[in-house]
Amino acid sequence: MSTEKTRLLLIDGHSMAYRAFFALPADRFATAGGQVTNAIYGFTSMLMKLLATERPTHIAVAFDLSRQTFRTAEYPEYKAGRAKTPDEFKSQVPLIQELLGAMGIAWLTKEDYEADDIIATLAREGREAGAEVLISSGDRDSLQLVTPDSTVLYPGRKVDELKRYTPEAVEEKYGIRPDQYRIVAALVGEKADNLPGVPGVGEKTAAKWINKYGSLEGIMDNLDAIGGKVGEKLRDHIGDVERNYRLNRLLDDLELDAGLGDLAWEGWDSASVNDLFDQLEFRALGKRLTEQLGDKAIGDPTAKNAEPAREYETTVVEADGLAAWLDAAEGPVAISYSGEFAAGSGSIDSIALACGDRVAWADPTQFTPADDKAWAAFLSDADRPKHVHGAKNLLWGASAAGWPALEGMADDVLLAAYLLKPEQRNFGLPELTEQYLSRELVTAPPQEEGVLDGLDEGDPVQQRRDRDTAGAVAVADLAEQLGQRLADYHQEKLAQTIEYPLAGVLARMEEIGIAADDGHFADQESSFAGQAKDASDRAWEIVGREFNMRSPKQLQEILFEELEMPKTKRTKTGYTTDADALQGLYAKTGHPLLEQLLRFRDVEKLKQIVATLRSTVQADGRIHTTFHQTVAATGRLSSSDPNLQNIPVRSDAGRAIRSGFVVGEGYDELMTIDYSQIEMRIMASLSGDEALMDAFRSGEDIHKAVAAKVFDTTPDKVSGEQRSRIKATSYGLAYGLSAYGLSQQLDVSVDEATQLREDYFQRFGKVRDYLENVVAEARETGYTETIMGRRRYFPDLGSTNRQRREMAERAALNAPIQGSAADIMKKAMLDVDSAIREAGLSSRVLLQVHDELVCEIAPGERTRFEKIVRERMEDAADLPVPLTVSAGFGQSWEAAAH
Repeated sequence: MSTEKTRLLLIDGHSMAYRAFFALPADRFATAGGQVTNAIYGFTSMLMKLLATERPTHIAVAFDLSRQTFRTAEYPEYKAGRAKTPDEFKSQVPLIQELLGAMGIAWLTKEDYEADDIIATLAREGREAGAEVLISSGDRDSLQLVTPDSTVLYPGRKVDELKRYTPEAVEEKYGIRPDQYRIVAALVGEKADNLPGVPGVGEKTAAKWINKYGSLEGIMDNLDAIGGKVGEKLRDHIGDVERNYRLNRLLDDLELDAGLGDLAWEGWDSASVNDLFDQLEFRALGKRLTEQLGDKAIGDPTAKNAEPAREYETTVVEADGLAAWLDAAEGPVAISYSGEFAAGSGSIDSIALACGDRVAWADPTQFTPADDKAWAAFLSDADRPKHVHGAKNLLWGASAAGWPALEGMADDVLLAAYLLKPEQRNFGLPELTEQYLSRELVTAPPQEEGVLDGLDEGDPVQQRRDRDTAGAVAVADLAEQLGQRLADYHQEKLAQTIEYPLAGVLARMEEIGIAADDGHFADQESSFAGQAKDASDRAWEIVGREFNMRSPKQLQEILFEELEMPKTKRTKTGYTTDADALQGLYAKTGHPLLEQLLRFRDVEKLKQIVATLRSTVQADGRIHTTFHQTVAATGRLSSSDPNLQNIPVRSDAGRAIRSGFVVGEGYDELMTIDYSQIEMRIMASLSGDEALMDAFRSGEDIHKAVAAKVFDTTPDKVSGEQRSRIKATSYGLAYGLSAYGLSQQLDVSVDEATQLREDYFQRFGKVRDYLENVVAEARETGYTETIMGRRRYFPDLGSTNRQRREMAERAALNAPIQGSAADIMKKAMLDVDSAIREAGLSSRVLLQVHDELVCEIAPGERTRFEKIVRERMEDAADLPVPLTVSAGFGQSWEAAAH
């Protein structure tokens, strides 16, 4: 018979779950199906640490059932000041309780009572049975339960920090015994519970009275002896104190569905926990649970979730040995590599290959001619399936080394992960390895390399080898897992036909870059600097002294104190002075200072854009931006280093900046070619609205044609203002713009904007039906789809929080149209690239920005090249409303505008 002392752990479930919810960002924790999991993840992590650290023999978790208890029956204002429970939190509580069931841990609720009362009852029962009791709670009322045999584990400042409150610790902290803590709480009050105390009375004063008079009754018997204003306040509020004292008592005599004998913890059910972790996509937690509590597992704790790296031996490829290794490798080969990569180029320092349990590592700088030949043949063999993480860097490095381009790419796990969770921010190999394989990847960076005598544990070459080989094995395992998930979510075709091959097209564009006129950019930078100085000089003259134009604090003093302008939105540091706020103030007041502040900010931004462009011009005189496939959740491409999408399109300054992008040596001119109203054409096609499709077929200016239908007139009688309003409405609908957003854009009232939308829908009823159906179907399925099957999930569509729900609705409206436009452009880029290479042309695509391609035309190829690009772009999708493009030519990006 076991003589192990009973160690009872009691947990306030809601308290711990709330801590987890607010400690971890909700947007970083969600399943592919849209279930937010931050509270579950954090709760599980805290629970695991408690179990591993405290090693309880018996456990129970208590939850509040509702806010209606016997306390609210007596005092309806009890806890009334608390904010409404977030919907994202509510949806996670049942899953936490399901997890506890799988862990073999009892959880309890009691109607009309709080979790603290359940804990008090079980704590009393445990003490009476001679158990050691541990109480994990964030409610300070639990301190009244502290005894020599009961310790409260109270949250510290760090999320995983717990302070142990023994009787000695309570007395040290508050100067009273634990059983007297109720009196302190009654006197001081509890803001979280909306229990007001005695004004001006803090914990030290309360403790002084308690120690002098011994009890609340003693204090009440001596009310008249307590002098001064604080005594007067006490006498005035003694009724509140008595009420607080009644309500903050934790009841320890409840009749519960479980007693101490039902709380013995036998261990966790591996199969059930692993199944739930699979659903919640908690791969890393599966490994940690096994590491910390594997001895308490019922079943095989390594099943399904805790996936240790496969056993493998690394072959260090010696001279002339690569061909033999590749010949012996049967099946797909996973590639991992190290090096430096930037601006469309790179150098590969090491390569690791994994195939089954065979792993090879090689230093390409030591390749013999035979190795180089074998490697080149392998890369260019389209029949040898290859798995990678981030193909573009490998393609850059291969080109720089003179190797052929990568063919036969079966999977790029970086892009696969993006397609599964496009809202995710980090798709690094270490993160994906932990997320999907429940193991850590060796990522120690190589140290400074010098003369090496052997390969001991601290050897930088050995570190790099370990990192590369672990990476190759991880890529292989990820390819298998993510490939299956892509199939499950019907994203496999999109990956194989669009995203994977597009990486090669983008890599070539990035390597080519676009020629830059640095002299022009220098002139622009100088001009913007002069304009900024002029704006600051004029602002200083208006105010009558110099001040820092960039200082929010100084601007707040000048605008709201000295000039007494209308207050803007309040922030932690005062009233906001951001661009939108200043623009709103200028619209209200027309003050010349605001005009100069706005002008200063505009030209400063432009100056920074030009300075960034100049800093990114490479030795070849060209700018090599990097395109990203995994940043925009809609599927749109983005660019960085430099970001070419933030150059203003319609302003004179923006056009002047674009004039600095010029045709390169050996080429005749640049061509820009873009889709005409692609979002509206997609909206018309998806909605099937005949009136809108007829507007396109009419051949008229589309915005005039649509305006004519809305305003019941003819296109020739549509005014400029009417055209502008309808154009904004059309694109606003395609972008999920609300009536308020449309009112802001048009500078009209919300009522006017709402009426304009209604007039639009009155004429184009199927557009309204389509947009409503998009949201309704997404609410039912959890996701939207583009015409090519790209999915995006929206868990907030079911939120009872109006703001979050409306944001999700706008995004859901936006996703199919914007995502379809992205898919079409990507398909067009692939088709254009294939046709150009098939035709053997030297002309090339340099940039893709929004719905536009910027191309460089080789001598004598203009007509043929334009025909190919135009045809491939217009044939990229078969829509009821045909796609059309327009093109322009010139010596610069701006000159080629049309």
